[in-house]
Amino acid sequence: MPRVVVVSPPFLSHAQPLSVLAGALRERGAEVHFACAPAFEHLARRAGTGFVPLSVTRNANTGVAEATRQDAREAERLREFLDATRQGAVAALLAQARHRRADMLADPEAVLEALRTTDRRLRPDWYVVDQLSSPVTLALHCLGLPYATFRPGHPSYVLSGPDAWFGLPHAWPDAVRPEPDALEELSAAVRANDEAFTSLFAEFAREHAPSRPAPDRAFALTSPHAVVHAYPELPWLPAPARGPVRLFTGHMAAPPAALDAQWEARLKGLRGAAARVVLVALGTFLSARDDVLRTVVTGVLEGQRDAAVVVAAGERTGALADLVGDRAVVAPSVPQQALLEHVDAMVHHGGGNSFTECLRAGVPALVLPFSSDQFSVAHDAQRSGAGVVRDPNTLVSDDVPSALQTLWADTSPRLSGLSAAVRGRGPGWAAAELLATMGRRVAGG
Repeated sequence: MPRVVVVSPPFLSHAQPLSVLAGALRERGAEVHFACAPAFEHLARRAGTGFVPLSVTRNANTGVAEATRQDAREAERLREFLDATRQGAVAALLAQARHRRADMLADPEAVLEALRTTDRRLRPDWYVVDQLSSPVTLALHCLGLPYATFRPGHPSYVLSGPDAWFGLPHAWPDAVRPEPDALEELSAAVRANDEAFTSLFAEFAREHAPSRPAPDRAFALTSPHAVVHAYPELPWLPAPARGPVRLFTGHMAAPPAALDAQWEARLKGLRGAAARVVLVALGTFLSARDDVLRTVVTGVLEGQRDAAVVVAAGERTGALADLVGDRAVVAPSVPQQALLEHVDAMVHHGGGNSFTECLRAGVPALVLPFSSDQFSVAHDAQRSGAGVVRDPNTLVSDDVPSALQTLWADTSPRLSGLSAAVRGRGPGWAAAELLATMGRRVAGG
């Protein structure tokens, strides 16, 4: 029975799918420990695994970013990022590039020592580490410990070659096309980050593991054995670099739970007032963009009279309270996976989890990308026929009904085949394939 430690950064959108994979590995015979910040211990209990308290970054998001307790510097950077999203795609990506310099290699010595201690205590056969957790990947590299890489978002963030750059979208949807000079500025910023981090990684490796090879490029450092993508294997994705086995799992969500009595009653009330229900959720960070939430909800209520809405508004629930009525429910958080079994469309931000959960449920989406890899995910939603894309910063309420009509008219025939393929894989398939792959790779040296 292999012993595996699954290491996650303290962000719910990453920890949740990683804990699902941890549980699937356990169900297939592995002894599993889930390592994350103490606030996420409940995910280990839910998955039935052991838990190791481990913090790998100063930043955190336990479910709603604005409500997560953080120090003043991190809270200020969150406000700066949200302000940047109002200025457009490139401004948001540039803000993230600046913040990455402080985020992604915070206290690597402490992470190295924590991993060394964990390894001595648990003696795992191998690890699974989120690709976003650069200090963990670097520590495992320096310690010479076998690991698999997990990527919960767009596959292009596992770099495919010398022309790929972390923080520069692989592809853009038609609705969001930055000007060439803005793209040039962004390209310069991500290249500078690549050079700076590669230098830091090399210096750290020379100091702490002089017998180990220095990483060629920091952001290209991934497992030589296996990369698990919580994403479908779409034919136009960039060709992966040679080396690790690539496992495209379609999605990484647990079987959806039934709605509780309160949500059953809410949904029944909405169905009594409208023929269709639209779920609106912009993720754990971007629920703070209540201006966009208001535009979407107003567009549905005023222009799509046969539709009702359920809105995840985070800390901005009070700001949207005036919209609540027979056709609108506004709550701080919603049981997204469970609701997707009962709604007719979703409006989301292009997060990898939302995209793949919609695919699994066969629900078409209106995608409003703001930052990170969301532009590449939005491109895939558009190209695959799983959704339509609009720019959240130019969206007006009158755009929403026409976008939904396009969604319902054009996406359903193409979505059904992709949805079936996504449902055919998932956590169980991923765990079985990963156990087999790592068993062969680790045994073979």
